[in-house]
Amino acid sequence: MTTPPQPEPWQATEQVPVCPRHADRISYVRCQRCERPVCPECQRPAAVGVQCVDCVREQSRGRRQARTVFGGLASDGRPVVTITIMVICVVLFLLQWGTQDAVTRALDFYPPVAVAEPYRFLTSAFLHSTSFLLHIVFNLYALWLVGPYLEGLLGRAQYAALYLLSAVGGSVGFYLLVSPSDPQAWQTSAVGASGAVFGLFGALFVVNRRLGRDVGGIVVVLLINAVLGFVASGIAWQAHLGGLITGTATAAVLAYLPRGRPGARWAGIAAVAVVLVAVVVARTRALPVGAEYPAVLSTLWTLHVENTAVIPQL
Repeated sequence: MTTPPQPEPWQATEQVPVCPRHADRISYVRCQRCERPVCPECQRPAAVGVQCVDCVREQSRGRRQARTVFGGLASDGRPVVTITIMVICVVLFLLQWGTQDAVTRALDFYPPVAVAEPYRFLTSAFLHSTSFLLHIVFNLYALWLVGPYLEGLLGRAQYAALYLLSAVGGSVGFYLLVSPSDPQAWQTSAVGASGAVFGLFGALFVVNRRLGRDVGGIVVVLLINAVLGFVASGIAWQAHLGGLITGTATAAVLAYLPRGRPGARWAGIAAVAVVLVAVVVARTRALPVGAEYPAVLSTLWTLHVENTAVIPQL
C-alpha cells in the first residue's frame, strides 16, 4: 500500500490559499513568476503585479551588478568612503588635541623612523596640525569638493584604493625628496591629508580628460597650489608632488584599462603599490649610514618627542 503525496499548505484547498512562507496567512494574491500565493509581507513589486521574495532572490543571483563608467561596482550614490575618511580625520584630530599631540608623535611621518615603522606612510595622512585649525578645514573641504564626484565615477572600492595609494605616495614623496644632509628638514615630521588630496586632483584631471570634459579648472588649482608650495613656509611640497604623481598614475590605470576587466585594473593598482615600495627600498639603500638605522633611532626619537616640528601639508 502506498500513501498518496500530501499537498503543500498553500495547495490545501482551492478556496483558502495560504502563503508558503507563512502558513497561517490566507492570500489570494499570487506571484507572477511561480504563481504561489504570497502574503503582503512577502510581496515585492514587479513590472506586472508582484513577485514573492524567493523569486526575487533567485533572479538577483543571476543578475550582473551594475558598474560605473570606469568599471567599479555602482552604489546608491552616497559618498560613503569620502565621509568615512573625513570622520576618521576629525576623530584623530580630537585625539591629537586631547592627548597634547601624543597621538601625533605616534602616527606622524617622521623620516628617521619611517622604515622601522612603515605604518606611518599611511597614518600620517589622517592627522593634521593641532596648532593651525585651518589645516584640517582646508583639506577636508577640498576632499568634499572632489571626493564624492570621483567616488561616483570609480566606485567605492577603486576610489578607496586611489585615496590610500595617494596618501602613501605623499609620504613616499616626502621621504624621497627631503635630504638627510639637512638635519632640520630630515628630523621634521609631516602630517596632513593634502598628499592624498593632490592625488585626487591628479585623478580628477585624468578621468575628466578620459570623459572629454573640461580640465581647465583643475589645472589652475594645481598651478596655484604648486606656487604656494614653494613660496609659503610650512608646506610640504614634496608630499604634494608625491601624492599628485601617485594619484595620476592610479587614475590612468582605472581610466584606460578595459572597463570589463576588473582583474586587470586591480593588477595595475597593485603595480603602483609595488613601485612605491621599490622607491622606498631604493631611497633607503641610498641613505648615508646612520640616517635611518636602529643604532641612532633612540636618539632621534628623543629629539622628535622633545622638539617636534610638524609641517602642515596644506
